[in-house]
Parts: sequence; structure tokens; C-alpha cells
Amino acid sequence: MAFRTGGLFMPNMNSIVRNSCGYAPTVFDGKADQMLKVCEYLEEKGFIPKELVRNEVNWFYGNLGIDDTYFSLESAETIANHILALYGAKIFAFTKNENVLDINLERETEETSVYIHTSCPGVSQLHGPQYERRIDEKFLDVSTTTKAYRLESYRSQGNVSSGMDTQLRCYFVTKCNFVKTDPTPEEQTDIRVVGDKTFLEKATENTLEIYQNVMKAVLQRTGPVIEMFEVEGSRERRLVIGYRQRSTQSFFSAMSDLYHFYELYSTRKYVEQFSNGVTVMSLYLNPLPNSKSAPIEHTIHQVIKEASLIYCLPTTPLQSFFQTNQLSVQEAIYGYIAWLFAQHFLNRLGSEYTSLASAMDSNDPVHIEVLNKIKKRLRSDTFTREYILEIIKMYPDLIRLLYINFALTHYVNPRGAALEPTLSYQRLQTDVVLSDDELLDKIKKTTSNTHEFMVFESFLIFNKHILKTNFYQPTKVALSFRLDPSFLPAIEYPTRLFGMFLVVGSEFRGFHLRFRDVARGGIRIIRSRNKETYSINLRSLFDENYALAATQQRKNKDIPEGGSKGTILLDVNQQDKDRVAFEKYVDSILDLLIVGNSPGIKEKIVDNYNKPEILFFGPDEGTATFVDWASAHARARGAQFWKAFTTGKSQSMGGIPHDLYGMTTRSVHQYVLGIYRKRGLKEAKITKFQTGGPDGDLGSNEIKISKDRTVAVVDGSGVLCDPEDGQVVEDGLMFRNNFHLTTSVSADLFVPCGGRPESVDLNNVNALLDLNGKPRFKYIVEGANLFFTQEARIRLEQAGAIIFKDASANKGGVTSSSLEVLAALALNDDEFEKIMVVKDGVIPQFYQEYIKEVHRVIEKNAELEFECIWREHRRTNKPRSIISDELSLAIVELNENMQQSILWQNVSLRKAVLREAFPQLLLDRLGLDALVERIPESYVRAIFGSYLASRFVYKYGTQPSQFAFFEFMNPFFAKIDDHYS
Repeated sequence: MAFRTGGLFMPNMNSIVRNSCGYAPTVFDGKADQMLKVCEYLEEKGFIPKELVRNEVNWFYGNLGIDDTYFSLESAETIANHILALYGAKIFAFTKNENVLDINLERETEETSVYIHTSCPGVSQLHGPQYERRIDEKFLDVSTTTKAYRLESYRSQGNVSSGMDTQLRCYFVTKCNFVKTDPTPEEQTDIRVVGDKTFLEKATENTLEIYQNVMKAVLQRTGPVIEMFEVEGSRERRLVIGYRQRSTQSFFSAMSDLYHFYELYSTRKYVEQFSNGVTVMSLYLNPLPNSKSAPIEHTIHQVIKEASLIYCLPTTPLQSFFQTNQLSVQEAIYGYIAWLFAQHFLNRLGSEYTSLASAMDSNDPVHIEVLNKIKKRLRSDTFTREYILEIIKMYPDLIRLLYINFALTHYVNPRGAALEPTLSYQRLQTDVVLSDDELLDKIKKTTSNTHEFMVFESFLIFNKHILKTNFYQPTKVALSFRLDPSFLPAIEYPTRLFGMFLVVGSEFRGFHLRFRDVARGGIRIIRSRNKETYSINLRSLFDENYALAATQQRKNKDIPEGGSKGTILLDVNQQDKDRVAFEKYVDSILDLLIVGNSPGIKEKIVDNYNKPEILFFGPDEGTATFVDWASAHARARGAQFWKAFTTGKSQSMGGIPHDLYGMTTRSVHQYVLGIYRKRGLKEAKITKFQTGGPDGDLGSNEIKISKDRTVAVVDGSGVLCDPEDGQVVEDGLMFRNNFHLTTSVSADLFVPCGGRPESVDLNNVNALLDLNGKPRFKYIVEGANLFFTQEARIRLEQAGAIIFKDASANKGGVTSSSLEVLAALALNDDEFEKIMVVKDGVIPQFYQEYIKEVHRVIEKNAELEFECIWREHRRTNKPRSIISDELSLAIVELNENMQQSILWQNVSLRKAVLREAFPQLLLDRLGLDALVERIPESYVRAIFGSYLASRFVYKYGTQPSQFAFFEFMNPFFAKIDDHYS
């Protein structure tokens, strides 16, 4: 029996009976009568000499060894035409003195499709109709639980003609007819309920048992499940692969390329679908005759080892190099990942940009925005994706050398199942190995110009900064790389990142960036409505992620966690795969956070970071409904930090939903109320305009919590307005996205609660001013992240608007999530289940009280910062947006200093501060000592530092007197005296 503990079945000594394909053979009883009709048809047409017709028909029916499935599906006329086409191809080849036939036959209907082509064993189809790729795209990739297709494929046993080493490959695709299309949860794992009726009739009991076990394993995890069987008395191996429907693309055809690379060919192939969302593929593989490759025991192990790599990225622009044996699958996929890295990080700005940036005023918002636009233009115009790829394709030998440089650091599994070095490891031992300096010199000598050199130099930079990767994990669903971010140029990214992840899957690419070891932020799905939008999103992906994480860092100044953010950019043709992409993103990052200890499943990887890492994910655009799964999946994978891994979870998992309790709005609205308080305004008389409405968390709660007169709402699904005159809208999407810039609406207050980053910049900010240059909105509280550029905010303030930026106003959600994390870290599993998990609608008393405490903390933090900004503005007359950044920077810097200062070493003082910083509810229930013992020290340090830093800066501002800190700390020392008196 095969054994498993993760996403992959590894082969043991399983075996099946020789000459058994696992399916009952198709027997067509009408074969003899059909042959007579075929002969009659051919004789009538007269294209084949009458005396040769019977021989051609007998040869086609008997010598080729075509499965009876074909004859049972096709009419006599169709078969006769196929024989005629084959005969004609042989005549044509003879006249050209060629030894190869090229035959492509097809028939497609709604229920059944048949494809036949001439096939040389072990050779991938690079040209022509490429039926396997078409079957993937048209049938297998789009199969779902309600509409799916199964596949049977056979290779003819005989050659199409004497003297020609060419056989026929037949593919039979039929629409599934499931026993039950909507199985209950209990029926999900019953193959006789979720299976296709034809499959259940044809499959042997052994096959049903094998598929049942594979299917159960697939339903328990995210990645492919693989099992291998030996065929008794032969060199043939049966590979069975299970995976979730629509979790990969072109996998069937890519697997053919993989085993062809290792000089294997298939005799039979099957793909079965099940109404529980599982696909199972079965391949019968044999070594090519006279193959010089390694024994099949080694090659089949290599195919198994690399199958999950193919599953992650079945096709890339470097696929042809793999198909023609110029690059191995590992080299080709490495080259593809390095190409993506080059797209985002190739230094394209040059010394001229550096000189220009040095000459401009970094405090002038106009200069800053002009520089940003020049930077974007240089990046998109100098090195396009296509230009970089064109250069890479010119030098496959350099890709191979750079791959070796990468592999020698990260390849850690030199021995296969038989305790022999794997083929990929053997290749590394025989290839030329160059040092970094030698490799750089080789790149210089091989490339012909500076651009080509820069592209391959970026490959080497990529290699040098990979701290760990799951590239060589036996099981994975996407590729993840933990990078040292020190390669980022300071002139473009002035605040250095602490940690950086690059994640690539078949549906997406993404990043996760954080500014501190202990950091938290949301994971955002980025969609693109067309290719043009996708190109724009692609070019700005990393910069947007960096800006969002930086905003989060400033926003998180009150809490222990620093700022982080994750982005998932869906490929232009995968816009409906948000859930799949999110699950792959999370699972592949967990590969780098959890130490593998299951041989052949999740193994220990090379870790050049060599420190424990915990990431804290939260909900963001497009992922709010996915965070429950992420936490549960982390638990299933054995992560001790699973309770704190995601925030914004549902109540049934002990989470604190932001939307249900209006956490984000609590903070935003405090700034609105603060303006009313300072200006002596009555809320009921204020007119308000907002973007983001009932569709979103922030917008919906802003509507519910407010008592103002809302005059217009712009939401994801539409626009609500009450103008006196009507207006014809030609483009609804553009109207929605730009409605805030139209002059048809004005109000006292503008609260952006949703919208794309940089919706207002220097190019369009004047649209928010009237003809006299006065703001159309007197007061602006920026709830949506990055809705305004900093330059636009300052321009509005100069025009007289009172504006509070996102990093200050929108921090209620992060505060709630921080306290959610704290509870998860402080409580053990039993306590957490008892007092934080809502079951059957019953809310524990502790949970209810904790929500109230979270509300108090959010409102207090918002009030403290609002008062500080208002006070500092009156004192300095600086724009509030700049003051907000100064406060954030001051708190973040002081926080770091506090954590490393002698104040932390003073245990009595530490406890005095922590008694103030921890929620009273947790202190009452667990006590300070238990909290400090249970919570990681790095997190406790962060609580200590963030509390002191934020409270000090909010009280004394960014330019305190020399004695301010002594005055600030004096009450804490007094509490120490009181405690011990």
C-alpha cells in the first residue's frame, strides 16, 4: 500500500496484473458487420484500388491495435474516410521519399469528440493541431461539478505502415453523466455516487479502490496526489494523479512533455471527473526501446518528483526549450521565475534618474509626483516584458548556468526513493559550476550589449537574495521565495523592508511585504477587466504593494505589529480563479513558515534565514470570505500559530468580523466627529458624499453609524445620486470610477470608503475645486487606503480643505485585528474554543465584553491622534497630511528604540508598562505573568515599545522638550513604587 502524509503519494511496491489496464476492455460486437460496410463504401468511392480495399481495411482493423472504443463510437462512413486519409498520406510520403506520415483526424460534437493523429513515441507535438493542448483548453481545464468531460486515449500497437516508426494516437472525449451531481457531504467520498456512469461500468474493482483513495486524499488538501504502480512482469508503470478541478491548466499535455523528456512514452491514458470536484488522471508509462536514459525506476521517480512542479506551472514562455530538450523542466521554470523577477526589479532607471532625483526638492509634492511619473515611464518603456523575454530566449546556456548557481544552494534532496542520487542531482554533478564572479564574467563575455547583460545580471541578483524556497519540495501548489530585500534601491524604496516573499502560480503572481519582523496586513486580490488594465496592474504591482505596506506601517503605529501587505494579481485569463489563487498563495507561503518533517511529502528545505517566522494575514479587497479557510488550513498543516494566522475570521472560528462590528468605521468616524467638535458643527445638518457603500465593510457601516445628510453614494455595483437634472451615462464603469471628479455633486464632507489607489492625484485634483479655487468638499476623512496621493492631499489643504489621511483615519480595522491576534496568542486551544468561539449563535460573555474593549481602544487611539494632529497643525501650520506622516515616523522610530533600550531590561518597569498596555479583560482572566509566558517575546517587546512610543508622541508631539520623556515616564516609575510599597 502506498503511504502518504501530505499532498503526494510516494510509490511503494504497489503492483497490478500484467496486461491489465484497470478498465474492462471495450468489446464492439458489430465490428465484423461494420468492416463490410466500410469496404463497400471504399469500393464505391474508388479512390483505393478495389483489389487493395480489403487489405487496407483488415490492416486498419487488425494490425494497428486500435481500441474498440473507436469503432463503437464512429460510423462506417467516418471510419472509411479515416482509412482513405491514411492511405493518401502513405502515397504522399512515398512520392516525397519520406519515412514519416502526418495524419490528423478529428470529429467534434456536443457529447463526444474524437481525435486521431500520427505519433512518434516519446516525442511532443510542437506543431500542427496539438490535440492534447486543445483537449486541455476545451474540455479538461473547464470541467466543473455540473459540466465535465472524461478522456480515454490509446496508442495503436502497430505502426501505420511497414518501415515507418509511427503509430496512431487516439483520443476519445465524452461528456460526463454523473450518478449524482449534488452529493451530500457524506457522499462526497463515495466514488459510486460521484462517479460518471460510463466510468463506473468500465473500471475494475482495483481501479475503483485506487481512485477512491486518491480522491479522498485530494479532498483533504490543496495540491496534487500521486501514486505509482508497477505492472507485474513488465517495465511498464501506472501513474495515478488526483487534483481538484480547475486548480491548474494544461496539466494533461504538460505531463506528456515531462515524461517525454525522460524518454518515456504512454500506451494508454485516462482522465476521469467526479461530481465532488476531483479530477483523476491515469498514465501507463514505458521506457523507449533502445533508450540510453536511466532505468525506469529512476526516471519514473524523477517524473513523480517534478509532477508537482509541472502542476504549479504547466506552461511557460520557455516551454519550447523544455519540449526540445534544450532545458530541463526545472531549468525552464527557473528561467520563467527569473524572468518575472527581472520584470519587476531590473534596474531600469539609470544614473540620470538618480541625478535628477538628487537635484529635485524631496519636500515639494509637485517634484515628488513628477519623479514618480518619470519612474513609471522609464520602467515601462526601457525594458518591456516582451523585450526581456526576447533576450532570455537568445541564451538558453546562460539560463542553465544560472539555474545551477541557484540549485547548488537550494537543492537538498540528492537521494531518491531507492536511496540513489536523483537524475536532477546527477545533472548538477556533471555540469560546469562557476562561482558568482566567474558567472558574472561569463555573462559579460556571452551577451552582446548592456541590456542583455543587465537582464542576466538580474538573474544572479535573484539567486543571491533567495533565503529559502519551496522549489524543491516534493509537493507544492505554487512556487514561493523568501527574499532578502536589500537589493531594492534606496532611492526608489527609501524605507527598507524587513521581509519579502514572491509567490507564483499558474493563475497569478503575488508578493508579501513587511516592514518589521512582527507585522500584519491584509491580502488583496487585484483583478483586471482587460489586457490593457492587466498590463497597468502588472507594472505597478510591486510599487502598489510597497505603498500599501508602507501605509499599513504608518497606520499600525498604535499596535505591536508593523505594517505588511500581500497582493495577488490574477492573470488576465484567470479572473474567476480568485479562491484558487488565494489558497495556493497561502499554502505556498506556509511551505516556508512550517519546517517540513515528512519524507517525500514536506521535507526540510535550505533555510538561509534560519530564524522562526510568523506572518499575520488579514482580509482585504476580494479576500474577506477566504480568511477562515486560511486559518483552518494552517491548523491542518500543523502550524502552532494557526489561531493568530488570519484576522477578520468568522465568529465560529473565534474571529472578530470587521463588518459586523464596524471596526474600521469606528476609527474613521471618530475623525468626522472630531471635526464637528472642533468646528462646532451639528452632524444632522452636514451634507456628505462618499465612495464605497453597502457593498463594502467601511462604506456600509459609515452609512449606518452616521446621522448626516448623505447626498451621493458611489459603490461597486452602482451609483446613487439625487441631482435636479438627469444625465445620460454612456460608460457605467468610467462614470462610477470618476464620479467623485464630476462637478455634479458637492457636499460639506467627503468620506472615501472605497476606490482604487491614487484615484485623486495632481493631474485631476483640480476637479475637486470650484471655479473660485475653493474645495467642493470642506472636510475630507480618507477612509479608503491611498485614495489620494500625498501631493493631492497637500494641494487640497492649500486650497482650504481640512483633510485627514488614510494612515491616521483608517486604523480601526488594524487595531481590532491586533487585539484579535493578541487573544489568539494568549489563550490556549481549549480556552480559545470556550470563550472566543461562537457556536450555534451563542456568543460567549467574554467575547461580548472583549468586543466592547476593542471598541474602546479604537476610539481612544483615534481620539489621541486626532487631537495631536489638530494641535500640531495649530502650532506649526504644517499640512495635516505631513504631520500624520511625521507622527508615524516618530512613533515607529521611538518604538524600535524602546524595544532595544535599557527600559525593557528593567523587569519592574516592563511589567508596569505592560499592565497599562494589555487589555484589562485578558489581565483579569490570565494575569500578567501568564500572558508574558504564553505570548512570543518578540510580540511582547512590540507591545511594550508601541504603547510607550505612541502615548509619548501623541502627548508631546514630534518635537518634545528635553525633559518631556522623563516627565512622561515618571508615572510608570511611581506605579512601581506603589506596587512594592
